[in-house]
Formats: sequence, C-alpha cells, structure tokens
Amino acid sequence: MKRSAMVLMILGLWACLITAAWAQDPPRNYSLAQGSTISIANVSGDISVTGANVPNVVVTTIREGRDKELVDVEDLSSGGNLSLKARYPRDGRNIDANIRFIVQVPAGSHYKYDSLSTASGDVLLSNVAGEISARTASGDISMTQINGIVRASTASGDVQVRQATGAVTASTASGDIDVELTGIEATPELQELKFASASGDVTVRVIGSLNAQVEMATASGSISNDFGLKVEDPEGHGRKASGIVGTGAVKLKLSAASGDLKLIK
Repeated sequence: MKRSAMVLMILGLWACLITAAWAQDPPRNYSLAQGSTISIANVSGDISVTGANVPNVVVTTIREGRDKELVDVEDLSSGGNLSLKARYPRDGRNIDANIRFIVQVPAGSHYKYDSLSTASGDVLLSNVAGEISARTASGDISMTQINGIVRASTASGDVQVRQATGAVTASTASGDIDVELTGIEATPELQELKFASASGDVTVRVIGSLNAQVEMATASGSISNDFGLKVEDPEGHGRKASGIVGTGAVKLKLSAASGDLKLIK
C-alpha cells in the first residue's frame, strides 16, 4: 500500500514537471481562400507546416522554457491572410523560452507562404504546395513532397528537400544542401534552379528527366556527376563543370566556396 502511494506520488510529481516545462495554447483556426498569404515570424523555436486532412488552416503554438509565460504570439492577420509573430519582452532581459508553431493546412491547398522565418530553430514542411519562402538564422530546413516555387536559406544549418516538383532555390552559409528533384522541365515558373553553400557540400539528385544548362563550380572541393559533364581543374581557380543535358531548357547552378558538388541520378 505504501509502495503504491509512493508510485502515485512520483507519477504526480513527474506530471507536474512536464506540465510546467511547456504550455500549449488553444488552436487557432483560419478559413483561407486558395492563394492566400501565410506568414510566421518566430524568434526561438521550430516552425512546421503539414498538409493534412483538415477543412481549415489550424495553428497550434507551444511555449517552452523557464520563462514561457513571458512570451506570446501576436496575431496580425487581416484581409483573409494569416500573419503570426512571436513576441518577446523588449527590456533586454535574457529570456529562457521558445515557441513552436505547428501548422496544418488542407491537403491539396495552394497558398503563398510569404515568410516562414525563425532566428533560432528549424523549419519543416511536408505535403505542401504553393510559393514558399523559408528562412532560419541558426537551424535546418527540411521539406518533403513539395510542389511549387521554393526559396530556402539558412545562415548556419543544412537544407534538405525531398520529392520536390517546381522551381527550387536553396542556400546556406555553413552547412550542406541535399536536394531531390522529380524531373526538370521548363515551365513559365521554372526557368532556373540554384543551390549554393559557402561552407558545405551540395548534392542534387534528379528523379526522371533532366533538361538543363548545368553550371557547377567549387573553390575548394570535388565535382562529380552522372551526366557526362567534363570536370575542369584550372590551376589555382578551383574546379568547374558545365554543359547542356537534354534540351537545356532550364538553368541549373551548383556552387560551393568550400565543399563538394554532386549531380546524380
């Protein structure tokens, strides 16, 4: 009996500790027309967007850390567009708190993700279509099953894109880029693809056809490709490879200051 009471007390204390560590705000629901703008500006914490079986856009925010009660989410939405911003005290205090934004959008919807940004955290997207701009100063960007125009950038972190159809541009100052593209054909929206890392490797996998004018250049690293492009190694000028694959309808550029480049099937 005493042992059971002790177990219950321990479980109760553990539950209290978990509850104290984070707080989930009530979900926010938005009925957005196709093509509406979604903007989320975070300071510390992840942003995730997933296509799901939901009728409207649902945003759940979770505040974590010792000072979680000092941070809040400001809703600036107007005109049928969604805009959320993390709000921190401006008195110079060192705040131990972060906010996670968990966004569900109707599967098959098409929105303009005008800006998904966080200063410290990851940005993750899955089963999403539209025009997407994702940025983080310190963190990774991961995308899966993406259809549309994508611009992804991080100052310190990796960028990974899987099952992407459309125009993709990715850059990182310090990290690797690993992208999988499903066929590359020219469309009015898809004219150029760029992948660049200042300090890291760049790998692009092409599933299906490739019709591109390819340019690859690295100041300090190796170049390899599965498309028969000749690698040049001019003395003192890094390595380069270029050429036309297929119809050459799209421009495809891979570059690195210090890293390896791979263009593979």
